[in-house]
Amino acid sequence: MSDNITETLSAAVPADLTGKRLDQVLARLFNAYSRSRLQQWIQAGQVTVDGQVLRSKDKVTQGQEIRVLAELSVVEQWQAEALPLDILYEDQTLLIINKPAGLVVHPAVGNRSGTLLNALLHHAPELAHVPRAGIVHRLDKDTSGLLVIARNLKAQKSLVEQLQARSVQREYLAVVHGVMTAGGSVDAPIGRHPTHRTRMAVIGGGKPALSHYRVVERFRTHSLLRVKLATGRTHQIRVHMAHLSYPLVGDPDYSGRQRVPANASEVLLTTLQHFKRQALHAETLALHHPHSGKPLQWQQPMPGDMQQLIDVLRADTHHAKHQR
Repeated sequence: MSDNITETLSAAVPADLTGKRLDQVLARLFNAYSRSRLQQWIQAGQVTVDGQVLRSKDKVTQGQEIRVLAELSVVEQWQAEALPLDILYEDQTLLIINKPAGLVVHPAVGNRSGTLLNALLHHAPELAHVPRAGIVHRLDKDTSGLLVIARNLKAQKSLVEQLQARSVQREYLAVVHGVMTAGGSVDAPIGRHPTHRTRMAVIGGGKPALSHYRVVERFRTHSLLRVKLATGRTHQIRVHMAHLSYPLVGDPDYSGRQRVPANASEVLLTTLQHFKRQALHAETLALHHPHSGKPLQWQQPMPGDMQQLIDVLRADTHHAKHQR
C-alpha cells in the first residue's frame, strides 16, 4: 500500500463554541477523527488558528479560522479479504451495503478477519486512506440491513456532519416481545452497563439517546415495530425496547426468557426457539449525496429469517382468532 497522505481540513469557529478550548472545538468540528489523533496534530504544530499555532488548552472565539494539516496513515494493520458484499449502490463517493446478520462490521482483538472492513479494503483499496475504511456508522453483528460507506475524506466529513445534524434517516424493523398498544418515543440516556461491561444500559450519566417507534402489526404476544433513530448509540434500539419492557425477540443480551402465546403450535415454538439473533433489520436509509447534495433513499426488505418469523406469528394469530 502507498505512503501516508495529507489532507487540509478547515472550518470557522461557530458561535456556540466561542470561549472553548482548542482541543474541545476540534473534537466537535472534526469528529471523524479520534481525540488522540487531534491532540497529536495540535502537538505537532499541524493545527493553526488564524495562522497561529496554539496549545490544546488555548481558547478560541467565533469566526476564527481553524486549519488542520491532517496526516493520515494507511489502514495497513487490517488485511484486505475477498469476501462477498451485497452492494446496492456504488459511485466514486459512496457505497451502500446490505449487511447480512452474522457479519462483524469492524475488526477487533481476537476477531481480525472476516469482517465488513476486510471485505471493503479488497473491493475498494482506496478506503485504506480513509479512517475506519469509510465506515461512519455501524450495525451490530447480528443486525441486518443498510450501511453507508464513505469512499473519501470529503464524503466522510459530510456524512458525519449529516449524522450529527440528525438529517440521515435510519429506520429499522424490529420484532419485540409483548403487544404494544401504540407508538411513541424513548428519550433515555445510554451508557456502559455498571456491572456487565459488554452491555449497555439506560443510566443517568449516559449519552443522550432518542428513538421513535410505531406499531406496524400486532400478534398474540408479539409486535412488529418500525423504529426511527434520532441518535446512534451502541445497542440503542435493543436497550430502549428492553427499557420499555418490550425486548427484541432473540436478543441474547437484553431479551430474557422467550414469551410464548398459550396453545402455541409446534411450528411457532420451534421458530422462536431457533431464532438466535435479535430480530432487528435496518430497512431504510436516506441521506444527501456528499458531492451533489441530491437526496437519496434506499430500502431493503427484511431477510428470510425475520420474514419467516413474522409469517409464523401471523399464522398463529390468524389461527387463534378462528378458534374462538
